Amino acid sequence: MNFTLKYILAFCLTCSAVCLSARPSILSVAEHCNDSTIVFPESVETDVNEMMQNWYLKNYTALDKEADIRPDVATSDEEIIKRLKSIPTIIEMPFNSVVRTYIDMYTGKKRSLVESMLGMSLYYMPIFEEALEREGLPIELKYLPVIESALNPDAVSRAGATGLWQIMLSTARGLGLEVNTLVDERRDPVASSAAATKYLRQLHDIYNDWSLAIAAYNCGPGNVNKALRRAGADTDSTRRDFWAIYPYLPKETRGYVPCFIAATYVMNHYNKHNISPALAKRPIVTDSVHVHHRVNFKQIADVLQLPVEELKILNPQYRKQEIPGDIRPYSLVLPANQVYSYIISEKSIAARDAGLYARRDVVEPATGLEPRTATVNGVEGEWVTVEDVKYHKVARNETLSSIAKKYGVTVATIKRANKNISRPKRGQSLKIVTTKDEFRPYKIQPDEDDELLVKNDNIEMAEETPSNATDIAAVTDTPHTPADSTSTNVADATTETPVQEAPADSTGTVNTKVTETFNNSKAKQETAAEKPAAKNTNKSSGKKTSPKIHTVRKGESLYKIAKKHGTTVKELQRINGIDGSKLKPGDKIKLK
Repeated sequence: MNFTLKYILAFCLTCSAVCLSARPSILSVAEHCNDSTIVFPESVETDVNEMMQNWYLKNYTALDKEADIRPDVATSDEEIIKRLKSIPTIIEMPFNSVVRTYIDMYTGKKRSLVESMLGMSLYYMPIFEEALEREGLPIELKYLPVIESALNPDAVSRAGATGLWQIMLSTARGLGLEVNTLVDERRDPVASSAAATKYLRQLHDIYNDWSLAIAAYNCGPGNVNKALRRAGADTDSTRRDFWAIYPYLPKETRGYVPCFIAATYVMNHYNKHNISPALAKRPIVTDSVHVHHRVNFKQIADVLQLPVEELKILNPQYRKQEIPGDIRPYSLVLPANQVYSYIISEKSIAARDAGLYARRDVVEPATGLEPRTATVNGVEGEWVTVEDVKYHKVARNETLSSIAKKYGVTVATIKRANKNISRPKRGQSLKIVTTKDEFRPYKIQPDEDDELLVKNDNIEMAEETPSNATDIAAVTDTPHTPADSTSTNVADATTETPVQEAPADSTGTVNTKVTETFNNSKAKQETAAEKPAAKNTNKSSGKKTSPKIHTVRKGESLYKIAKKHGTTVKELQRINGIDGSKLKPGDKIKLK
């Protein structure tokens, strides 16, 4: 029995020694890694045709549209290894079959994607480099956004990671980034780069290894720690390496470091694979200003004569193209030559279509009694909800519910109208308040022109009352003027002869009506003759009265404006050349 136990123990020790001697080193794993279950990052799925329509790429870079047509240059593994060694990096860049797979992908099927990323890198790489320098991190980490987002600030992964650095929401808030409906600083190149580099510094402090820090950036420290435990790194410090824990990592993360190596290679040696370099048509120099009021991109674009697309490219963090500067100062990135223009035009920008973008600070809920403009049978007016008060004498066995049902109101309405009564008494008189809609036509107020026409019509009617000049002359005892006399003589004769007494008709009766009409007509003629003279004098002076302008406020209608300024709805429609009665806040209405 003892002999058998000793034999078994000896056999196990021998097997263990053999296994340990056959276990590959970390270096051999890195160099000979072969994985048939490679999962490519989501960034390689970017729609290149859509990306090529990017406003920045179209206006600031020159790309080769035939990048996909030219074939890749055949390159041996040895040549790629040599080129990887030539890149000055702190982070290890080993070569293996997985790295080769990613290099072939970028230099083969995704050639146009590489060229587009090279074009975007002209703008974004200096931002990444500045953030990395500030944290004292390796500059080659600037290629992480290449595999994270293909340098698209609006990229959103299936898991919800967003922006150039693909930061998750919980991570973003932990890093102090603002994320809400209007602002998402994960999309801000400057803010997200500062946060991402800070996070990378924290991860490196945990693992003291860049390959593990990069893997943790992709799948989280929890998954990396789990893989380290499964690989036995908790008892063997030499196992704290990405390639040692490779089989225990999530599939997506296994290819993350190889893809980073491939991206670093292709962004440095693209010209060795017949990929045209992206050239800058013109440099884009930017500066920023602080915005202290709420403003929309359209307002800025209209005043500064800038394309809205350019503002979106430079300020992708504003999700609704609106800067909530009334909450706190926010940064706005502009072309450097437009910064001073913005500063001197700030008030004009805020006032541009202000009514269209206005936000209400206080809103009272509708009561249902507000007038509603309408046209009924061609007559303009408004529907008004009016209260109709009735009184009900409570009969035997009646309840508030039965009374409310009878009048089509609610029990609460009856309670409110009767001092919150809970139970009615027989014979008690209850106040019942109901509502009904009434259509009230707008009152037509005659304007000054209409009144003048009425006055002139009255004068003409008064002048026509006497049958002819002969009757007038007979009535006033004035000699009859011959037919061939001029109108001036008739007027003079009429004017110089006063009426001493009431004349009599053919029957001898005094015709007081004719005399009164004649005298009134004469007085009105003199008054009417003086008024036009005054008007003609004003016209001859050449002075023109400019119309008053009324700016429409919230809740105002044509009827309210007409009533306020003593005119009519029809007159306002005529002056302003409008047919309907709908108005928007900020509209300008000309008054008479």
